[in-house]
Amino acid sequence: MDLNADLGESFGAWRLGDDLAMLDLVSSANVACGFHAGDPLTLQRTCAAAAERGVVIGAQVGYRDLAGFGRRFIDVAPDELTADVLYQLGALEAMCRVAGTRVAYVKPHGALYNAVVHHEEQARALVAAVVAYDATLPVLGLPGSALLRRAAEAGLRAVSEAFADRGYTGEGTLVPRREPGALLHDPDLVAARTARLVTDGRIRAVDGTWVAVAAESICTHGDSPGAVAIARAVRAALEGAGVRIEPFTGRG
Repeated sequence: MDLNADLGESFGAWRLGDDLAMLDLVSSANVACGFHAGDPLTLQRTCAAAAERGVVIGAQVGYRDLAGFGRRFIDVAPDELTADVLYQLGALEAMCRVAGTRVAYVKPHGALYNAVVHHEEQARALVAAVVAYDATLPVLGLPGSALLRRAAEAGLRAVSEAFADRGYTGEGTLVPRREPGALLHDPDLVAARTARLVTDGRIRAVDGTWVAVAAESICTHGDSPGAVAIARAVRAALEGAGVRIEPFTGRG
């Protein structure tokens, strides 16, 4: 099972998360590309640190929304969104190249991630960017999303992920961050539910029902309070259950 985290999200004097500690725990890093977070030096250092540890790097592309950290929906035209994604891929690829590695997959961030679960035009635009840039790149997203369906239709590898530290609705989508139960902070609780998810293929939703979730990758957020402790507990629980942690793609 792959274990991923959102990293490279500091900006200038503003520090978010402990990227170096997280890189010692995950197998894949979703690195910001400068639109929702991440200044050039932060991205360069994050890519270099990931390469040193053999952690696979994915481009975490988002809306052009530094002030809102990419967590506000933007009704951007499809052709503009395609260009924005291409721009971000190129920026991160440069940082990867000088670190001796490359972008190995693509994952949308924040509001864009949630939008392309159902927003057909934005999902199509994101997929179009990946196809134009490198059709061998996998796309990471929510199971059952428009994004993964359109990615598969376009011949891309569509990779489903689940979230260790996010609440789920009974429909299998993520609880909006402004609602109760959206974020989980207890490392032991998060670790236990993640181990069950990986071994049993289901997770308990906020309404008490069980939701079936098939995933090739587990995300644990790097910007949450206690993120390192949560990631460490999740990794220990998975390994304790006999799960080997390895990237879903061998490309580093």
